[in-house]
Amino acid sequence: MKIAVPTREGVVDDHFGHCAYYTIYTVAEGRTEAESRLASPEGCGCKSGIASVLQQMGVSVMLAGNMGQGAKNVLEAHRIEVVRGCSGDVRALAEAYLEGRIRDNGEACSHHDCH
Repeated sequence: MKIAVPTREGVVDDHFGHCAYYTIYTVAEGRTEAESRLASPEGCGCKSGIASVLQQMGVSVMLAGNMGQGAKNVLEAHRIEVVRGCSGDVRALAEAYLEGRIRDNGEACSHHDCH
């Protein structure tokens, strides 16, 4: 299993489509075993092609701050579970998710540039 987190300076970037990079955690036996970075493509998250790249890498979960409905739909079409409303240190977030303490907040970003 792999988890992706939109990141800026070690914390969850508040907007999925404009993050500096994605932190990718490889998970085995319920623990993070490896961490890597994937550069974020330019442009809107739902149109950037990042979903197919993440799917090819084996990512099955996206822990994000804010995200538009279009980006969520694209990720889910690539079989990536989306959990919105995340914040803080990315490693602590991934570990909290694995412990079952993180849930999607159900809110989509409604800014005009999120579509």
